[in-house]
Amino acid sequence: MTYQLSDEQRAFRDVLRGFVDERIAPLAAQYDRDQVFPQESFDACVEMELPALWVPTEYGGAGADMVTQAIMAEEIARGCASTSVTMLISKLGMLPIMNFASEEIKRAYLPRIATGEIQASYCLSEADAGSDVASMRTRAVRDGDEYVLNGSKYWITNAGVSQTYTVFASTDPSKRSHGISCFLVEKDWPGVSFPKHEDKLGLRASPTGEVVLSDVRVPASHRIGAEGEGFKIAMHTLDRSRPTIGAQAVGIAQGAIDYAGNYMRGRQAFGAPISNLQGLRFMLADMAIRTEAARALVYHACSTIDAGDPDHNLSYLGAAAKSFASDTAMSVTVDAVQLLGGYGFTKDFPVERFMRDAKITQIYEGTNQVQRVVVAKHLLK
Repeated sequence: MTYQLSDEQRAFRDVLRGFVDERIAPLAAQYDRDQVFPQESFDACVEMELPALWVPTEYGGAGADMVTQAIMAEEIARGCASTSVTMLISKLGMLPIMNFASEEIKRAYLPRIATGEIQASYCLSEADAGSDVASMRTRAVRDGDEYVLNGSKYWITNAGVSQTYTVFASTDPSKRSHGISCFLVEKDWPGVSFPKHEDKLGLRASPTGEVVLSDVRVPASHRIGAEGEGFKIAMHTLDRSRPTIGAQAVGIAQGAIDYAGNYMRGRQAFGAPISNLQGLRFMLADMAIRTEAARALVYHACSTIDAGDPDHNLSYLGAAAKSFASDTAMSVTVDAVQLLGGYGFTKDFPVERFMRDAKITQIYEGTNQVQRVVVAKHLLK
């Protein structure tokens, strides 16, 4: 299998790179300092019709392949990881709808996502049920033609910003993972609130908060899939989303490499640019080698999704791509800070932001320890 980009993908990458350099990257530091949703950057992405990229054409989207979606995630993250998340989170929230909801629900929400009119969030994690999804305490009780939802979801990206929330709740706690169901909840429905937002290390322009559900009445038409299918839906969704987190990590790493390389050419020490120092040149080379390997693994996982997972190893490849790319991003950004020396430790230069942003890619959508559990399970089955 080849991972050479097509002419169309190359052209898309080049256009997007110029767009990010002009419209996204210059705003990143200020949004990071202010800890506010990057509205101007999001609006610029809407102008470029980027929210429509992954939505099928029959619902008003572009229906792009997964490698093209990975290019988008990478290029935006190269300039601003927080803005990259705003382009990824609605897909995460809407993948269950796209793959498991009724036609009526798809047509009610997907076209509005494609235009950027609304955004979506994915509500799986809880305070005591992150990696251990089966321990969730949020309950959904059937009451006639409705379900009544009660509970709290933690670490929710775009909490309070998104208009829809894909919520996983237990309809039968005795069945643990087999008793989880999935629901689509709207922000303005009675009982939905957002009492807490996190003060985070990185991705500071991407709001992360708590979603509280207090006697929220959800029409049975907004249950996604059958009762008890929620865990299957959640895992199916994450398998198809994790590779783009890997792409985001690759973009962060590439941004750090680009900045560090430019800095090395201009920084003088011992009467010459520090780019002449072999020890530093080797550091930069190793950063690039690891990042190129991560990119290839991400494209491999994405192309497997496009092919329909013919070998049934998407869970393995997605976990491998996400964990390797995010570990790479963390090590590369740490090295970028080192290459800038004291300047790298200050907020006047972007590499410290790249380092802070890289850390979360090792944690969200399944920690890298969980990814290794998935990989080992595949190898030992």
